[in-house]
Amino acid sequence: MMNPLYDRYQRRINYLRLSITDRCNFRCIYCMPSAGVDKCTHGDILSYEKFLMISETALSLGVEKIRITGGEPLVRKGILPFLDQLSSLQGLKQLVLTTNGFNLLQMAGSLREIGIQRLNVSLDTLKPSRFESITRIGTFEPVWNGILHADSLGLPLKLNMVVMKGINDDEIIDFAALTLKYNWSVRFIEYMPNSDGSQQERGLSADDIYQRINAIYPLEKIDSHELAGPASNYRINGARGSIGIISALSCSFCSSCNRIRVTSTGMMRNCLFADSETDLRPYLEVSDREGLKAAIKSNVDKKPRRHHVGWGNNHSPALHMSKVGG
Repeated sequence: MMNPLYDRYQRRINYLRLSITDRCNFRCIYCMPSAGVDKCTHGDILSYEKFLMISETALSLGVEKIRITGGEPLVRKGILPFLDQLSSLQGLKQLVLTTNGFNLLQMAGSLREIGIQRLNVSLDTLKPSRFESITRIGTFEPVWNGILHADSLGLPLKLNMVVMKGINDDEIIDFAALTLKYNWSVRFIEYMPNSDGSQQERGLSADDIYQRINAIYPLEKIDSHELAGPASNYRINGARGSIGIISALSCSFCSSCNRIRVTSTGMMRNCLFADSETDLRPYLEVSDREGLKAAIKSNVDKKPRRHHVGWGNNHSPALHMSKVGG
Protein backbone atom coordinates (compact mmCIF):
# COMPACT_ATOMS: atom_id res chain seq x y z
CA MET A 1 0.00 0.00 0.00
CA MET A 2 1.42 3.39 -1.02
CA ASN A 3 2.09 6.12 1.51
CA PRO A 4 -0.30 9.10 1.36
CA LEU A 5 1.07 12.38 0.01
CA TYR A 6 1.06 15.26 2.51
CA ASP A 7 2.20 18.85 2.29
CA ARG A 8 4.12 20.66 5.02
CA TYR A 9 0.86 21.60 6.77
CA GLN A 10 -0.25 17.97 6.93
CA ARG A 11 -2.97 18.33 4.32
CA ARG A 12 -3.37 15.10 2.39
CA ILE A 13 -2.96 15.79 -1.34
CA ASN A 14 -5.04 13.26 -3.26
CA TYR A 15 -6.66 15.28 -6.05
CA LEU A 16 -5.11 16.23 -9.39
CA ARG A 17 -6.68 18.60 -11.89
CA LEU A 18 -5.38 18.18 -15.43
CA SER A 19 -6.00 20.96 -17.95
CA ILE A 20 -5.59 19.12 -21.26
CA THR A 21 -6.19 22.11 -23.56
CA ASP A 22 -6.27 25.89 -23.50
CA ARG A 23 -8.89 25.95 -26.29
CA CYS A 24 -12.55 26.65 -25.71
CA ASN A 25 -15.55 27.15 -27.96
CA PHE A 26 -16.94 29.86 -25.62
CA ARG A 27 -15.51 33.21 -24.51
CA CYS A 28 -17.07 33.58 -21.07
CA ILE A 29 -16.71 37.08 -19.66
CA TYR A 30 -15.19 35.93 -16.35
CA CYS A 31 -12.68 33.60 -18.01
CA MET A 32 -11.08 35.43 -20.91
CA PRO A 33 -11.17 38.66 -22.91
CA SER A 34 -13.61 39.05 -25.80
CA ALA A 35 -10.88 38.41 -28.36
CA GLY A 36 -9.86 35.23 -26.59
CA VAL A 37 -6.36 34.50 -25.34
CA ASP A 38 -3.17 33.80 -27.23
CA LYS A 39 -3.42 30.11 -28.08
CA CYS A 40 -0.58 27.79 -27.30
CA THR A 41 1.00 26.10 -30.29
CA HIS A 42 0.43 22.42 -30.94
CA GLY A 43 3.97 21.74 -29.79
CA ASP A 44 3.42 23.55 -26.49
CA ILE A 45 0.45 21.41 -25.45
CA LEU A 46 1.36 18.15 -23.79
CA SER A 47 0.58 14.95 -25.63
CA TYR A 48 -1.86 12.49 -24.12
CA GLU A 49 1.07 10.15 -23.46
CA LYS A 50 2.69 12.78 -21.27
CA PHE A 51 -0.57 13.44 -19.41
CA LEU A 52 -0.80 9.71 -18.76
CA MET A 53 2.75 9.72 -17.41
CA ILE A 54 1.91 12.58 -15.06
CA SER A 55 -1.26 10.78 -13.95
CA GLU A 56 0.49 7.46 -13.35
CA THR A 57 3.21 9.18 -11.35
CA ALA A 58 0.74 11.20 -9.28
CA LEU A 59 -1.29 8.06 -8.57
CA SER A 60 1.86 6.26 -7.44
CA LEU A 61 2.41 9.08 -4.92
CA GLY A 62 -1.08 8.84 -3.42
CA VAL A 63 -3.37 10.85 -5.68
CA GLU A 64 -6.75 9.11 -5.96
CA LYS A 65 -8.97 11.53 -7.88
CA ILE A 66 -8.33 13.15 -11.26
CA ARG A 67 -10.44 15.88 -12.83
CA ILE A 68 -10.04 16.68 -16.52
CA THR A 69 -10.49 20.36 -17.35
CA GLY A 70 -9.58 22.84 -20.10
CA GLY A 71 -10.29 25.26 -21.64
CA GLU A 72 -13.04 22.98 -22.80
CA PRO A 73 -11.71 19.41 -22.69
CA LEU A 74 -14.31 17.95 -25.03
CA VAL A 75 -13.05 20.01 -27.96
CA ARG A 76 -9.65 18.30 -27.99
CA LYS A 77 -9.30 15.63 -30.66
CA GLY A 78 -8.82 12.13 -29.25
CA ILE A 79 -10.27 12.96 -25.85
CA LEU A 80 -12.41 9.81 -25.58
CA PRO A 81 -9.59 7.25 -26.14
CA PHE A 82 -7.45 9.23 -23.70
CA LEU A 83 -10.16 9.15 -21.03
CA ASP A 84 -10.58 5.42 -21.62
CA GLN A 85 -6.88 4.85 -20.97
CA LEU A 86 -6.92 7.15 -17.96
CA SER A 87 -9.88 5.39 -16.39
CA SER A 88 -7.99 2.09 -16.30
CA LEU A 89 -4.94 3.37 -14.40
CA GLN A 90 -4.13 1.54 -11.20
CA GLY A 91 -4.95 3.48 -8.05
CA LEU A 92 -7.50 5.81 -9.63
CA LYS A 93 -10.65 5.90 -7.51
CA GLN A 94 -12.51 8.76 -9.16
CA LEU A 95 -12.38 10.25 -12.65
CA VAL A 96 -14.47 13.36 -13.25
CA LEU A 97 -14.70 15.96 -15.98
CA THR A 98 -15.53 19.66 -16.17
CA THR A 99 -17.26 20.88 -19.33
CA ASN A 100 -19.31 23.75 -20.69
CA GLY A 101 -21.83 21.13 -21.84
CA PHE A 102 -21.92 22.07 -25.51
CA ASN A 103 -20.85 18.60 -26.74
CA LEU A 104 -22.74 16.49 -24.21
CA LEU A 105 -25.54 15.53 -26.59
CA GLN A 106 -22.98 13.77 -28.77
CA MET A 107 -20.56 12.54 -26.11
CA ALA A 108 -22.43 11.82 -22.85
CA GLY A 109 -23.09 8.19 -23.79
CA SER A 110 -19.43 7.55 -24.49
CA LEU A 111 -18.38 9.31 -21.29
CA ARG A 112 -20.68 7.05 -19.31
CA GLU A 113 -19.32 3.92 -21.00
CA ILE A 114 -15.74 5.01 -20.33
CA GLY A 115 -16.53 5.33 -16.64
CA ILE A 116 -16.61 9.07 -15.99
CA GLN A 117 -18.12 9.19 -12.51
CA ARG A 118 -19.37 12.77 -12.51
CA LEU A 119 -19.73 15.77 -14.77
CA ASN A 120 -19.26 19.32 -13.57
CA VAL A 121 -21.07 21.56 -16.04
CA SER A 122 -20.47 25.30 -16.08
CA LEU A 123 -23.82 27.05 -16.50
CA ASP A 124 -24.28 30.67 -15.49
CA THR A 125 -27.78 31.45 -16.70
CA LEU A 126 -31.03 29.77 -17.71
CA LYS A 127 -31.92 32.58 -20.13
CA PRO A 128 -30.91 31.96 -23.75
CA SER A 129 -30.24 35.61 -24.62
CA ARG A 130 -28.21 36.13 -21.46
CA PHE A 131 -26.32 32.90 -22.16
CA GLU A 132 -25.19 34.35 -25.47
CA SER A 133 -24.10 37.54 -23.70
CA ILE A 134 -22.11 35.78 -20.95
CA THR A 135 -20.45 33.23 -23.25
CA ARG A 136 -20.19 35.72 -26.12
CA ILE A 137 -20.40 33.01 -28.78
CA GLY A 138 -22.33 30.16 -27.14
CA THR A 139 -25.96 29.06 -27.50
CA PHE A 140 -28.07 27.81 -24.62
CA GLU A 141 -30.26 25.11 -26.17
CA PRO A 142 -27.58 22.49 -27.00
CA VAL A 143 -26.04 22.93 -23.55
CA TRP A 144 -29.34 22.51 -21.71
CA ASN A 145 -30.36 19.55 -23.89
CA GLY A 146 -26.95 18.00 -23.29
CA ILE A 147 -27.37 18.34 -19.54
CA LEU A 148 -30.77 16.68 -19.68
CA HIS A 149 -29.38 13.90 -21.88
CA ALA A 150 -26.50 13.23 -19.49
CA ASP A 151 -28.98 13.16 -16.61
CA SER A 152 -31.19 10.66 -18.46
CA LEU A 153 -28.16 8.36 -18.81
CA GLY A 154 -27.60 8.41 -15.06
CA LEU A 155 -24.43 10.52 -15.07
CA PRO A 156 -24.19 12.39 -11.74
CA LEU A 157 -24.17 16.14 -12.36
CA LYS A 158 -22.91 19.23 -10.65
CA LEU A 159 -23.98 22.55 -12.17
CA ASN A 160 -21.58 25.40 -11.44
CA MET A 161 -22.92 28.94 -11.54
CA VAL A 162 -20.44 31.80 -11.18
CA VAL A 163 -22.50 34.50 -9.49
CA MET A 164 -21.96 37.98 -10.91
CA LYS A 165 -23.64 41.01 -9.41
CA GLY A 166 -25.78 42.85 -11.92
CA ILE A 167 -25.31 40.15 -14.54
CA ASN A 168 -26.92 36.92 -13.33
CA ASP A 169 -27.48 37.26 -9.58
CA ASP A 170 -31.21 37.69 -10.23
CA GLU A 171 -31.26 33.99 -11.20
CA ILE A 172 -29.92 32.60 -7.92
CA ILE A 173 -33.38 31.47 -6.81
CA ASP A 174 -34.14 29.92 -10.21
CA PHE A 175 -30.97 27.86 -10.01
CA ALA A 176 -31.71 26.80 -6.43
CA ALA A 177 -35.18 25.68 -7.55
CA LEU A 178 -33.61 23.24 -10.03
CA THR A 179 -32.80 20.99 -7.07
CA LEU A 180 -36.52 20.57 -6.38
CA LYS A 181 -36.94 18.80 -9.72
CA TYR A 182 -33.54 17.28 -10.46
CA ASN A 183 -31.12 15.21 -8.43
CA TRP A 184 -28.28 17.59 -9.19
CA SER A 185 -25.80 19.44 -7.06
CA VAL A 186 -26.27 23.10 -7.99
CA ARG A 187 -23.26 25.07 -6.84
CA PHE A 188 -22.91 28.83 -6.53
CA ILE A 189 -19.36 30.12 -6.86
CA GLU A 190 -18.12 33.50 -5.71
CA TYR A 191 -16.83 35.53 -8.61
CA MET A 192 -13.05 35.37 -8.45
CA PRO A 193 -10.68 38.16 -9.47
CA ASN A 194 -9.39 37.99 -13.01
CA SER A 195 -6.96 40.08 -14.93
CA ASP A 196 -9.78 42.43 -15.98
CA GLY A 197 -9.94 43.94 -12.49
CA SER A 198 -13.71 43.54 -12.18
CA GLN A 199 -13.85 41.71 -8.85
CA GLN A 200 -15.34 44.50 -6.77
CA GLU A 201 -18.10 45.46 -9.19
CA ARG A 202 -19.16 41.89 -9.92
CA GLY A 203 -18.45 40.06 -6.66
CA LEU A 204 -21.20 38.76 -4.38
CA SER A 205 -20.15 37.03 -1.17
CA ALA A 206 -21.07 33.48 -0.24
CA ASP A 207 -23.03 34.79 2.74
CA ASP A 208 -25.09 37.07 0.48
CA ILE A 209 -25.82 34.12 -1.80
CA TYR A 210 -26.85 31.97 1.16
CA GLN A 211 -29.12 34.66 2.57
CA ARG A 212 -30.91 35.16 -0.74
CA ILE A 213 -31.67 31.46 -1.10
CA ASN A 214 -32.52 30.90 2.54
CA ALA A 215 -35.05 33.75 2.49
CA ILE A 216 -37.08 31.90 -0.14
CA TYR A 217 -36.13 28.27 0.48
CA PRO A 218 -34.97 27.59 4.05
CA LEU A 219 -31.77 25.59 3.80
CA GLU A 220 -30.71 22.57 5.84
CA LYS A 221 -26.97 21.96 6.25
CA ILE A 222 -25.87 18.57 5.01
CA ASP A 223 -22.63 16.64 5.33
CA SER A 224 -21.98 14.11 2.60
CA HIS A 225 -18.85 12.23 1.60
CA GLU A 226 -20.19 12.21 -1.96
CA LEU A 227 -20.26 16.02 -1.95
CA ALA A 228 -16.85 16.39 -0.33
CA GLY A 229 -14.99 19.42 -1.64
CA PRO A 230 -14.75 23.19 -1.23
CA ALA A 231 -18.51 23.84 -1.08
CA SER A 232 -20.71 24.27 1.98
CA ASN A 233 -23.62 21.99 1.17
CA TYR A 234 -27.33 22.42 1.88
CA ARG A 235 -30.66 20.99 0.91
CA ILE A 236 -34.09 22.49 0.50
CA ASN A 237 -36.58 20.41 2.45
CA GLY A 238 -38.00 17.74 0.15
CA ALA A 239 -35.62 18.56 -2.73
CA ARG A 240 -34.11 15.82 -4.85
CA GLY A 241 -30.81 17.60 -5.29
CA SER A 242 -28.48 19.68 -3.17
CA ILE A 243 -27.08 23.20 -3.10
CA GLY A 244 -23.43 24.04 -2.70
CA ILE A 245 -21.93 27.47 -2.02
CA ILE A 246 -18.22 27.90 -2.72
CA SER A 247 -16.68 30.77 -0.78
CA ALA A 248 -13.41 30.96 -2.69
CA LEU A 249 -12.65 34.45 -1.36
CA SER A 250 -14.75 35.49 1.62
CA CYS A 251 -14.25 32.34 3.71
CA SER A 252 -11.21 30.55 2.37
CA PHE A 253 -11.27 26.73 2.38
CA CYS A 254 -7.49 26.58 2.09
CA SER A 255 -7.07 24.69 5.37
CA SER A 256 -8.59 21.59 3.79
CA CYS A 257 -7.29 22.02 0.23
CA ASN A 258 -6.26 18.65 -1.19
CA ARG A 259 -5.47 19.51 -4.79
CA ILE A 260 -2.69 20.19 -7.23
CA ARG A 261 -2.99 21.37 -10.84
CA VAL A 262 -1.14 20.80 -14.08
CA THR A 263 -1.70 23.15 -17.01
CA SER A 264 -1.98 22.08 -20.62
CA THR A 265 1.67 23.04 -21.15
CA GLY A 266 2.99 20.94 -18.28
CA MET A 267 3.28 23.57 -15.57
CA MET A 268 2.35 22.37 -12.08
CA ARG A 269 0.62 24.69 -9.61
CA ASN A 270 -0.01 23.90 -5.96
CA CYS A 271 -2.63 26.67 -5.67
CA LEU A 272 -5.08 28.16 -8.16
CA PHE A 273 -3.82 31.65 -7.29
CA ALA A 274 -0.14 30.73 -7.19
CA ASP A 275 2.29 33.02 -8.97
CA SER A 276 4.95 30.32 -9.25
CA GLU A 277 4.90 27.04 -11.16
CA THR A 278 7.02 23.92 -11.53
CA ASP A 279 7.92 22.96 -15.09
CA LEU A 280 7.40 19.20 -15.49
CA ARG A 281 8.43 19.09 -19.15
CA PRO A 282 12.15 18.33 -18.63
CA TYR A 283 11.21 15.08 -16.89
CA LEU A 284 8.48 14.22 -19.37
CA GLU A 285 10.70 14.68 -22.42
CA VAL A 286 13.17 12.05 -21.22
CA SER A 287 10.65 9.83 -19.38
CA ASP A 288 12.43 10.47 -16.08
CA ARG A 289 9.81 9.09 -13.70
CA GLU A 290 11.96 9.45 -10.59
CA GLY A 291 12.73 13.05 -11.47
CA LEU A 292 9.03 13.65 -12.12
CA LYS A 293 8.15 12.18 -8.72
CA ALA A 294 10.67 14.42 -7.03
CA ALA A 295 9.38 17.51 -8.87
CA ILE A 296 5.77 16.77 -7.89
CA LYS A 297 6.72 16.14 -4.25
CA SER A 298 8.79 19.34 -4.15
CA ASN A 299 5.90 21.36 -5.56
CA VAL A 300 3.51 19.86 -3.00
CA ASP A 301 5.94 20.66 -0.20
CA LYS A 302 5.87 24.33 -1.24
CA LYS A 303 2.07 24.53 -1.22
CA PRO A 304 1.17 27.68 0.73
CA ARG A 305 -0.92 27.61 3.89
CA ARG A 306 -3.48 29.79 2.13
CA HIS A 307 -3.88 32.06 -0.85
CA HIS A 308 -3.87 35.83 -0.47
CA VAL A 309 -6.67 36.75 -2.83
CA GLY A 310 -9.77 38.22 -1.22
CA TRP A 311 -12.27 41.02 -1.02
CA GLY A 312 -10.60 44.39 -1.10
CA ASN A 313 -7.12 43.49 -2.27
CA ASN A 314 -5.69 43.81 -5.72
CA HIS A 315 -3.83 40.52 -6.04
CA SER A 316 -4.94 38.69 -9.16
CA PRO A 317 -3.76 35.43 -10.69
CA ALA A 318 -1.07 35.81 -13.31
CA LEU A 319 -3.08 33.91 -15.93
CA HIS A 320 -6.63 33.83 -17.18
CA MET A 321 -8.67 30.98 -15.71
CA SER A 322 -8.80 29.33 -19.13
CA LYS A 323 -5.01 28.99 -19.00
CA VAL A 324 -4.86 27.52 -15.48
CA GLY A 325 -7.81 25.16 -15.75
CA GLY A 326 -10.09 26.76 -13.13
